[in-house]
Amino acid sequence: MQVIEKDRKRYFLGSNQDMQEIKYGLPGKVKFCKKCVISNQRPSSTPEFQHRPESTKQTIHFDENGICDACRYAEMKDVSVDWDDREEQLKVICDKYRSRNGSYDCLVPGSGGKDSIYASHILKTLYGMHPLTVTWAPHLYTDVGWRNFQSWVHEGGFDNYLFTPNGEVHRKLTRLATQNLLHPFQPFILGQKNFAPRIAAQFGIPLVFYGENEAEYGNPIDQNISAQRDTEYYVDAAGGPNELYFGGVPMSELGQYGIRHEHLEPYMPPKADDIKKSELEVQYLGYYLKWTPQECYYYAAEKVGFEANTERTEGTYSKYHSIDDKIDGYHFWTTYIKFGIGRASYDASQEIRNHHITREEGVALVRRFDGEFPRKFFADFLNYVSMEEEEFLELADQFRSPHLWRKSSEGWFLRHQIA
Repeated sequence: MQVIEKDRKRYFLGSNQDMQEIKYGLPGKVKFCKKCVISNQRPSSTPEFQHRPESTKQTIHFDENGICDACRYAEMKDVSVDWDDREEQLKVICDKYRSRNGSYDCLVPGSGGKDSIYASHILKTLYGMHPLTVTWAPHLYTDVGWRNFQSWVHEGGFDNYLFTPNGEVHRKLTRLATQNLLHPFQPFILGQKNFAPRIAAQFGIPLVFYGENEAEYGNPIDQNISAQRDTEYYVDAAGGPNELYFGGVPMSELGQYGIRHEHLEPYMPPKADDIKKSELEVQYLGYYLKWTPQECYYYAAEKVGFEANTERTEGTYSKYHSIDDKIDGYHFWTTYIKFGIGRASYDASQEIRNHHITREEGVALVRRFDGEFPRKFFADFLNYVSMEEEEFLELADQFRSPHLWRKSSEGWFLRHQIA
């Protein structure tokens, strides 16, 4: 079995000598981590501006023992990190920046989910900080998401800037991202990543705290050894705005869709000079405090009345993770289509690493729920991206990589199942 190149495409040569095209620069041979349930098809977190239709993705690394970097990093957190020392480092940072007159001394981005509630509340109550909270609005709030946002602000007692981008522009960008990348969350992610440092620089707030580093779940371990967020995620590109892509379209070509450069200003990363001038530090609170999503949920529920869903979330077994946006389910379902990794795989892998479930339990949950189609808000989603059901489903099929999927008379099936 090997990977071959032909006509500028990559193919996986299977055991029966059939050639299966490999899309997105993914590994040809599918492997599953021996500790969790993630596969080597999981793309690493990358700056979303780099998402061109033909882009090659760096994927999660497995070591010689078949263990993924995310699991190895979780082991480091369990046995190698001195969390008491890390907390002392956090206290030093807070002492350095804490305001004496009650003015904002740090900024915490979030939506009022469990993680942003935990981060902002603990900084305020335990470390005496004065956070400003900021929110890049979801595409379409769920009822429970809106209630949790209100509880965060009112029960938690936080000032908040809620920014909602131009709805017409945002819908167009989301449709383009869906059509060209099968990535309906890309415009949201662009705004979410860039909004916090932009506002901090604008208001002269010296410190931004995100929760845990998203690189914990798939990027190389060396990207997790610092509290600092890599500036490539939130500063302007060296090549200038015309080299940036939105929904797989160069910024210079978006005019044909009625999207002008000024419409894109809210999505743009802050200028490097502005970040340097403001001496802004963007850090991960999870570097200093051991971050456990389930514990964040319990904390948020106790302190501000955070609500979980009354039923499990479609595509997985959990009830409290990423529940504020009606389009959220289609983000996870499209990752299942492109990479063979659905929402249950992400949830189970994280809970295995945190010792809440065994790998055997995780395998069973993945086999039961991964790839379940999110029907609850489907009509809302289709209306938002101006598509018909048949159009969307046919589009999704075009993004299936043949080395992952096979089609029979009964439908589509993954070639490789977790075991």
